[in-house]
Amino acid sequence: MAIAVEKLLTPEITKPARYLGNELGAIRKPWETATVRWVLTYPEVYEVGASNLGHIILYNVLNTQPRQLCDRAYLPGADLCAKLRATQTPLFAVESRRPLKEFDILGFSLSYELGATNILEMLRLAGIPLTWQERESTAYPLIFAGGQTATGNPEPYADFLDFVALGDGEELLPEIGLVMEEGKNSGLSREELLLDLAQVPGVYVPRFYDMAQDGSIHPNRPDVPERILRRVSTPIPAYSIGLVPYVETVHDRLTIEIRRGCTRGCRFCQPGMLTRPARDVEPTQVVDAIEQGMRQTGYNEFSLLSLSCSDYLALPAVGMEVKNRLKDENISLSLPSQRVDRFDENIANIIGGTRQSGLTFAPEAGTQRMRDIINKGLTNEELLRGVKTAFEQGWDKVKLYFMIGLPGETDIDVLGIAETVRWLQQECRASGRRRISFNLTISNFTPKPHTPFQWHSVSTSEFERKQALLKAEFRKMRGIKANFTDVRLSAMEDFLGRGDRTLAPVIRRAWELGAGMDAWWESLERAFAAWEQAIDEAGLSWKYRQVENGDWGMQQAGENQAILDAPLPWDRIDTGIDKEWLKADLQKALEAATVPDCSFEGCSHCGICGVDFGHNVVVPPPPIPAFSGQYTPNQTRSKRLRVWFGKQGEMALLSHLDLARLFDRSVRRAALPVTFTGGYHPGPKIAIANALPLGATSSGEIVDFELTEEISPEAFQQRLAAQLPPDFPLYRIEEVGLKAPAASQILDRAEYIITVGTAAATTAAQWQDWVNAVLATPILEMERTTKSGKVQRVNLRDRLFELEFIHTQSETTATLRYVGSCRNDGTLLRPTEVLYCLEQVCGQELELYHTHRQALLLNGE
Repeated sequence: MAIAVEKLLTPEITKPARYLGNELGAIRKPWETATVRWVLTYPEVYEVGASNLGHIILYNVLNTQPRQLCDRAYLPGADLCAKLRATQTPLFAVESRRPLKEFDILGFSLSYELGATNILEMLRLAGIPLTWQERESTAYPLIFAGGQTATGNPEPYADFLDFVALGDGEELLPEIGLVMEEGKNSGLSREELLLDLAQVPGVYVPRFYDMAQDGSIHPNRPDVPERILRRVSTPIPAYSIGLVPYVETVHDRLTIEIRRGCTRGCRFCQPGMLTRPARDVEPTQVVDAIEQGMRQTGYNEFSLLSLSCSDYLALPAVGMEVKNRLKDENISLSLPSQRVDRFDENIANIIGGTRQSGLTFAPEAGTQRMRDIINKGLTNEELLRGVKTAFEQGWDKVKLYFMIGLPGETDIDVLGIAETVRWLQQECRASGRRRISFNLTISNFTPKPHTPFQWHSVSTSEFERKQALLKAEFRKMRGIKANFTDVRLSAMEDFLGRGDRTLAPVIRRAWELGAGMDAWWESLERAFAAWEQAIDEAGLSWKYRQVENGDWGMQQAGENQAILDAPLPWDRIDTGIDKEWLKADLQKALEAATVPDCSFEGCSHCGICGVDFGHNVVVPPPPIPAFSGQYTPNQTRSKRLRVWFGKQGEMALLSHLDLARLFDRSVRRAALPVTFTGGYHPGPKIAIANALPLGATSSGEIVDFELTEEISPEAFQQRLAAQLPPDFPLYRIEEVGLKAPAASQILDRAEYIITVGTAAATTAAQWQDWVNAVLATPILEMERTTKSGKVQRVNLRDRLFELEFIHTQSETTATLRYVGSCRNDGTLLRPTEVLYCLEQVCGQELELYHTHRQALLLNGE
């Protein structure tokens, strides 16, 4: 029997705050006023999904539409999944807590091939049939997918989706919403509604297309498009400002997109081909969005996002302008992997802040010949200049990305990776400094649809051999840490990524056998075994063995025109790039001929530019502002304020670290003059007196703030309270002398109200007798294990000062009050230990239902 979501979100599950849906920036629209109700789902755990920029942008865009609302959902952790199944509670959207099947439309982001099993897991948890054939009833929401993998080749996943959104979604999704609204108002059937959606450019409805024996796709009715257009939108930075999660996410910072699309023409790169043309964002929009976003969110770090940030010519000017505007606020800038040939002192000067961020370059190949084959457009001289600049600007460690298994690669090219790294180390030396070290990621090339290398084949046995070659070389080198991608993972990505509709049963069976979260290392063995069994059962082992052992290479493809002319499952998608151009570019690769970047040099005639997709938009670089000086942490100590606050309702599910992060960001948003520490990593001087157990509520917490300037306690309380969630009430604020000890140093006792229960019915008199027995017992010992692993016996009775029975709540539960030790030197009496004392005198097992900390008591109170 299904139970209320609130009863599932308990401290027993990992990070329950993931599922609260009450983050800063969450948008709650009234359910009744919306005609079309969306759920955007990211089929990964919350920490991944909630920090995905596309997810945030589309969530914000949809919630600006009248008569439409958008909620969110994520793949639950294994513990919550088990609870949902055990209680038969359907998967819910985090804000409304409503089951997913109550919504009109459910969208998944499919960003990598193996993520499809997570989609099936979420559908099953939601109680929604897995295939469109099983969802003919209008009782179920329309299921769609978007994202790079869905746009590149949706065919392996077509049976599970009602439609696919191809390309950028900022304009496409609102158009879909309007069609949905009209369809609902007209009472259209599911098929009629999908037929209307199929007329929207960018919407692919698989049921209206059939697969031929050769794997090609053809319309099965005359009133749908022959080819489906990929949509292109201009990025709007303001939509990037949104959710501020309470838990730490994988990208725990503000992210602003500065450029969409890449015209470098790297022949292995699907995102570069699927996002053309290049579109720069106006620098003033970027700067204003960052300034506004940092102040609205309270983040202390921001990132600029693009496939190639260095190709955004305004980057140095934008970075310096932001650094100048926010120089007194201790913020840092990080950039994703960037072009090493454009890395110079101007870019080095804007990265980091008081915390130097990591630096990542992607040479991709170890020899000049291979870099020309893949059209990387990078020379050895440019590579050395970029890495040397980083070293001279203070970086001692740099991350480098390489690939093996590229078309035309020889063992000399593979060993060239190690030789290149060795050469860079030799060239980057300086007296009095340690040598530069490198973190290397060696991935296995997998051909992607819509790229010149889409006809290439790979071999896992060759991957393993080449990995062994490199590992042997790296063992001879110092200062190198190399990570290698699992070859089985690469083979599976290739098998699915270039597959057709015959793979849908394989995906479903692999999921049934336990495949899921396949990109996470801890589940790789189980997932790979499931995929292999599913492939064998489907009779497709021969097809997978082609991937595993290699079937034909790039040279053969170039010589065999029939291979190049054969239909491909993804040919029905119009990305804007001419297939004949891809063939011609493959021929240039065979000749190791490079093609210039058409954003800055001549047109390569790929077919993109025109009415449907637009043209490259390149913003010329504005002057770089003069640097107004590094941030200097303000360590002035003018005042200390002590704040008594509460932690109530679902905020009890925030951990202590989450609470510390919440105070930091709230203080930033409130622009309060908090003193900072010194050193390499300055932090605000905010000291929470004691960590509250996860799941416990409180009305007696204490936190100290040190301030750089005078501000009245009343003004401080008003400004801070405005930035805190309602379940964090501020009760009182007092000024404390700067030389007085912090609250954490003079903390002595704590008063708790606890609710405990028994398996059998009990009376008030019994509870009182047990309380009296505890108070009358001088020794109640319990074993404790210290952090160092040492076992100690502690007399809990010495730490119990008061114990009082208050009342019974039912025949099996009672409310008690106790006062016990609570010092930060480890002298504590936890609620569970009071429970242990009661169990020793009553002779039965008790359960702790709820903990409320009434007060923290300082010395002298």
